[in-house]
Amino acid sequence: MVTDTQNPPIEENRFFSPQVRFVLTTVAIILVAVWLSRQFNELIRWPQEWVIPVKDWVTAYFYWLSHDLDFGLFKFRDITRGFSWLLSWPLYWSEVFLYRGWSGLGTLLPIPWPAALIGVGLIGHCIAGWRLSLFCMACTLYLVVFGLWEDAMRTFSLVAVAVPFSASIGLMLGVASTRNAKAESVLKVIFDFMQATPHMAYLGPIVIFFGFGQVPAMMAMVIFSMPIMARCTILGLRTVPASVIEAATMSGCTQRQLLWKVQIPAAQNTLMVGLNQVIMQTLAMAVIASLVGASGLGQKLLFSLQQLRIGTATEQGIAIVFLAIVLDRISQAAANRPPGRRVPHLFWQRHIHVILFAIAFVVFVALAQVSPALSVFPKSLTLTFGPGIDEGVKWFSLHFYPYVKPVRDWVTVAILLNVRLFYLVLPWIVTLSVLGYLSWRLGGWRLFVMNLALSSFVLLSGFWKPAMMTLYIVNIAVIISACIGISVGIWSAHNPRVAKIALTICDTLQTFPSFIYLIPVVMIFKVGDLSNIVAILAFATVPSIRYTYLGLSNIAPNTLDAATVSGCTRWQKLRKVELPIAMPEIMLGVNQTVLMSLFMTTITALIGSRDLGQEILKALPGADTGRGLLAGLSIAFIGIITDRLIHAWAKKRKASMGMSDD
Repeated sequence: MVTDTQNPPIEENRFFSPQVRFVLTTVAIILVAVWLSRQFNELIRWPQEWVIPVKDWVTAYFYWLSHDLDFGLFKFRDITRGFSWLLSWPLYWSEVFLYRGWSGLGTLLPIPWPAALIGVGLIGHCIAGWRLSLFCMACTLYLVVFGLWEDAMRTFSLVAVAVPFSASIGLMLGVASTRNAKAESVLKVIFDFMQATPHMAYLGPIVIFFGFGQVPAMMAMVIFSMPIMARCTILGLRTVPASVIEAATMSGCTQRQLLWKVQIPAAQNTLMVGLNQVIMQTLAMAVIASLVGASGLGQKLLFSLQQLRIGTATEQGIAIVFLAIVLDRISQAAANRPPGRRVPHLFWQRHIHVILFAIAFVVFVALAQVSPALSVFPKSLTLTFGPGIDEGVKWFSLHFYPYVKPVRDWVTVAILLNVRLFYLVLPWIVTLSVLGYLSWRLGGWRLFVMNLALSSFVLLSGFWKPAMMTLYIVNIAVIISACIGISVGIWSAHNPRVAKIALTICDTLQTFPSFIYLIPVVMIFKVGDLSNIVAILAFATVPSIRYTYLGLSNIAPNTLDAATVSGCTRWQKLRKVELPIAMPEIMLGVNQTVLMSLFMTTITALIGSRDLGQEILKALPGADTGRGLLAGLSIAFIGIITDRLIHAWAKKRKASMGMSDD
């Protein structure tokens, strides 16, 4: 009798498959780490006396730089203050033109609001026609009639000066990176840290060197938004077709001519996308910079939120949204303008929009001398719906909050507090052991060393507990965001009508500055962990929707046809074909959701938390630079660790499916 000797090994291989071995090894590592923590208490909680006082060293170092570093004839502080003085001049003239006016040799009024309204309309018409023109004018008119014009111009004056600086520096660094491989490798690491570090972490060192006010705020905006332009410049120049560069070289172009007359024009669309992102990030930073004395809409909104004046905060929040939408739509329209448009021959036809604005400016400046209402909109004519919203909030609190409160309390007590307790009692040795094993399995020894080094820094510097609080909030938010985002993304990929609605909502949500999400959350849930999570959900769900939709939409039609011909049901095709192929893109969306959630924790600190975001917020008033900077770096390290793990997994997944890693 011949026995089938092949089946037992197959069963054994199935039982000891790589997935099963991975799970068993992870469980074994956890059990060993837990056993060790029971033997040595130091493996549960890192002793306070073992904490390396890096934050104190950093604070002392920055204090020495700003107060004691002396070069003989001048101090380091004189250099920073002199640099600040130089930057104050373009900002000063921007403010003079937009809202201050000038009383030098003669009285010069700022740009009258009707002239600015017409100017915005002319820009919109020049770029994309009457539809964009009327839309931008309507948004701008809101700022006027609700009495927020001057505050909006204070914010816009910062943006108007910071954007050219950011774009210029980013362009130069991007060009340098494409021409020097060593410079690119160094700048890439710097850009990773700069973009992973939360906005607020930049404010501490800038306050030490440059003080409080508009100029330090502008510098924070430039530093934060510049890497985006640099990355887009690198991408744009690298995607210029080689045939175009070869043709220009054969025509005798010098390196300078090749750059300015060939590569940059060919990469114009990508560069304009980068400029759009610089504008939006600069505006977002302008709002956050109100924490260091930047005046404008952000300062007003922050003050209203702190006093829980929801109606006034809503008015100011809508003003910020409209300002962001106008800047976003104009810059997007400029980026998407079709090339090769016909240019009129006559001078006045080519510059008709500039001529019309100059006429409107002169006319309204002259009329404003006679009628002050054309310079400053009369307060008696302004509108407001703030009191109505305040009454609505009171009515909601009276009639509906008794129903919301039990749900909020149950979710907080039954779920959130238990999850938080788990994160806080989890021994650090367990966390580092599992992280090390995952890093080694996905990326080898290099990723293992990097991730353990970054996480050990958080532990040794004394930020482990706030970091675990941050992970508790972020992990819950990411799980919910991923479930919602992936579900909506799948639905959108299979229904064009749903896709149109969902992507429009995503565009709108991405335009909102992060502060805005706090208003409805505080209105409905008051303050607490649930409020923080809900605010993060509204801000961070968009990438999961976009990347899921993108991954499913890019699947080759012949692959789907083959699954249909094979007899797959709709559910089988989704589960066994579409999702496995699109999973790398879906996980990249989850990666972006994690990074945006980490960023949002610094904003939700304004409504109460005990995480790393709160550490940054507490450091600002006392100029505790080390505390704020290291807390920001800890958030950046968590983001970098997550980013590297997901990218390593996506790369292995694509390789296992025979897909290129482009």
